Amino acid sequence: MARIVHDLRAKGVAEHTAASATAGASADEIGRAREILRRKYALPATTLEERARRARFLQSRGFSHEVIRRVVIIG
Repeated sequence: MARIVHDLRAKGVAEHTAASATAGASADEIGRAREILRRKYALPATTLEERARRARFLQSRGFSHEVIRRVVIIG
């Protein structure tokens, strides 16, 4: 979602407009991140290293740290 806000700002959209356009998408982002992890990894992460690997995977897909924290660390 941060990537979308950044791209909108780069195109000249005001920051408050870009943030309000993406505000309702955070719940959808969590669901989308969970679905992506479910498709890529069959089993839940059991070690710290595996959680870090999944966090890096989601980060490379453009998810925010808050979404990654909720999906990977909190569960």
